[in-house]
Amino acid sequence: MELRQLEYFVAVAEEASFTKAAARCFVAQPGVSAQVRRLERELGLDLLDRRGRTVRLTSAGEAVLPYARQALDGVAKLRHTVDEFTGVVRGRVAMGMVRAGLTLEGLPSMLADFHKSYPGVEISLSEDNTENLVDSVADGRLDIALAALTGDTPEGIEVDVLFDEEIVLAVSPSDQLADRRFISIDELRDRPLICLPRGSGIRACLEQECESAGFQPKVTIEVSNLPMLADLAAREFAPAILPVSMIDEYPDTLRAVRFADPGIRGRMGLIWRSVGPISPAARVFVRYARQAFPAGESLAEPTNG
Repeated sequence: MELRQLEYFVAVAEEASFTKAAARCFVAQPGVSAQVRRLERELGLDLLDRRGRTVRLTSAGEAVLPYARQALDGVAKLRHTVDEFTGVVRGRVAMGMVRAGLTLEGLPSMLADFHKSYPGVEISLSEDNTENLVDSVADGRLDIALAALTGDTPEGIEVDVLFDEEIVLAVSPSDQLADRRFISIDELRDRPLICLPRGSGIRACLEQECESAGFQPKVTIEVSNLPMLADLAAREFAPAILPVSMIDEYPDTLRAVRFADPGIRGRMGLIWRSVGPISPAARVFVRYARQAFPAGESLAEPTNG
């Protein structure tokens, strides 16, 4: 029995998917499947039910899972103890990033500098919507994330707000609203819109405001990329809900119509767990990231694709 077999089994059990487990473990899916099969043959039991659309634990798998986790946790603690004696920081850090066509200015440099300072730490960077990022940080699948911030932060999650920006209605110059400076939320009641998908911070802000006004926004198309949203609005597809800074990228083809007081604001920040176990590698990475991006001083910039 090998540790990687236990690691892959636990990953499949928690993700309910061989594909997601492979991505989480940074290996090809056939490798995960083969190692789990070997574990099952060695134990003489089927641990997973593969017949449905999602992978489920068998009764034997449910009995084995806690012990597999304990074994992996024991090895992690052993390594941690050794590293404390040697003064070396090792391990893996999982960082999430909001999936919206944004990149944090300075992130590549920060990751490269961190790797030079702590070569024994592996870093994985993944993308997802804000809702999933918050859940993943809360349950420990991610150590830290760059996420949009909406409403109250869940208990046990710490936040450093990196920037706070106005959200506007972006329209083409030919749109009937192009000459308006302000618009009320209620005027969106029957207006077709394009926006980021559900689970994103901007979409959550829009839906909260519309719900307060007594209606649901009429989002006719969802796009998970801000530059593409801007391009569609500029081509007169429909008005888009965008950060005001995006309008500066399209000075000739987009106009910003602001929402009347109190307006809509979007916030982006670093989030991490403030309670529960955290590995030395993750603790060092969180501290390093907070120093690299002081609260309120960083800016997210749109990518080109």
